[in-house]
Amino acid sequence: MQEAVVPATIEVGGGRYEYEDVPGAEPALVLLHEGLGSVGLWRGFHRDLAAATGRRTVAFSRLGHGRSGPPAAPRGPDFMHVEAREVLPAVLAALGVTSPILVGHSDGGSIALLAAASQLPLTGVAVLAPHVFVEDGGLASIATTRAAFDDGALRTRMVRHHDDPDVMFGNWVGVWLDPRFRSWDITGELPRITCPVLAVQGTADVYGTVAHVEAVRDLAAGPVELLLLDCGHSPHLERRDDTLAAVAAFVAGLTAPSSPPSAPA
Repeated sequence: MQEAVVPATIEVGGGRYEYEDVPGAEPALVLLHEGLGSVGLWRGFHRDLAAATGRRTVAFSRLGHGRSGPPAAPRGPDFMHVEAREVLPAVLAALGVTSPILVGHSDGGSIALLAAASQLPLTGVAVLAPHVFVEDGGLASIATTRAAFDDGALRTRMVRHHDDPDVMFGNWVGVWLDPRFRSWDITGELPRITCPVLAVQGTADVYGTVAHVEAVRDLAAGPVELLLLDCGHSPHLERRDDTLAAVAAFVAGLTAPSSPPSAPA
């Protein structure tokens, strides 16, 4: 029987991070949420992954998200690089996680790719609807999302999941709609990714086209598997069973014991 998950917080670099740590085998899976996400907004997908893989599975909320503490300052256009190169390694060290398999959604997927490109020791990376550059269509959808938040409907939903939804949303939309962010492009860093990658993309995603995962496939130095699903921006929620099966199979391939060498004839 799977052990009960105990929500907790940890202090890292002067910030308080909410996390859930589901016990299991190493290497651990570490989940990195989307721009409006949190531990709770994975909707239990991390627990399903733990059950499907038998792996220790950790999900944490970035500062300003969920029940984590507030960020020290508004985010800048380089925030995903900062998360990948400074915050994530510190959180992993504090939790005693080594050589994990990162599972990132949307902005979290971009952070996972940047972490892999920075040569952080990883067993593999699974990304769901990652961003690797900025598209006009994605910006238009973010502007529509901002209008829904300003109208109150989206904010009302976010209040249930974030201690300060205004700070959380302002940081996200403030980066993506910052004119300086228009030139954000991490395709030049993808060739430094050498670990195996699974890239999942919804073909009806209003925040990004399949060009993002195709760029990962074409530019990463390590092996890349692509999975295109008939869904929107959240494959793990909209096509949960298919996404869970794909990530679990990817993890199994990474962690299968090597076959012993054949005896000489």
